[in-house]
Amino acid sequence: MQTHDTEATDRLLLRVEEAAHLLNIGRTRVYDLIRLDLLKSVKVFGARRIPRSSVEDYVNSLIQEAA
Repeated sequence: MQTHDTEATDRLLLRVEEAAHLLNIGRTRVYDLIRLDLLKSVKVFGARRIPRSSVEDYVNSLIQEAA
């Protein structure tokens, strides 16, 4: 049986809550990152979704900034 983290990382598009969970931040912060164009998102039939690759890109940019 898969855990919540494994299930979320297997998907191409994540719900805001799933992205927040993966980043270990709150939903509001995820929306802040989207608003600031630091995290890319799309709408699918009105539902906000975040590409898994966008989460990975954001984390990589944090690592680059820290280096």
